[in-house]
Amino acid sequence: MTHYAKIFISAMLIENVVLMRFLALCPFIGMSTDVKKSTGMGAAVLFVTVLATAVTYPLYNFVLVPLELEFLQILTFILVIASLVQLVEFYLKKSAPALYSSMGVYLALITTNCAILAVTFDVIVKGYTFAESIVYAIGVAAGFLLSLLLLTGIRERIKIAPVPAFLRGTPILFVAAALLAMAFGGFSGLIK
Repeated sequence: MTHYAKIFISAMLIENVVLMRFLALCPFIGMSTDVKKSTGMGAAVLFVTVLATAVTYPLYNFVLVPLELEFLQILTFILVIASLVQLVEFYLKKSAPALYSSMGVYLALITTNCAILAVTFDVIVKGYTFAESIVYAIGVAAGFLLSLLLLTGIRERIKIAPVPAFLRGTPILFVAAALLAMAFGGFSGLIK
């Protein structure tokens, strides 16, 4: 298995941003009601994550570090992410108004999505090259989309399942998400 494949699989399955690191739970729960919403949110997160990584990596390494302004990385990264979310919002409003309106507040929450900010920090902490950073960002976003689609499928099954009254609604959703997270724990020994 190539080095880049290991980074991708590790980011997508082993260190799944939602199910193993418990980041981005708000859009995970809120946008997993149907496949179209999940796919739209996953695509938006993919776009923002990859672009944010592509912008913040050189900004950090070629501007902040040489000028000894590393302490500004949080502020800088959040501004970059917020700007990119605005671009996604404008694009969706013009090209897919139905998806834009169905996403509601969750689209704006991508700005404060801690998973995207975590990716920009992870590539610095892990010492990845630019290419490795992009592969890692794609893997994280793919893992987020996979998590969303899995929970969407589970929610569809829960709608027709005979769930006890005390577990209906949010409780069974959290039980299902916890079981999904436990299942993803099995990927921990996949790559050594």
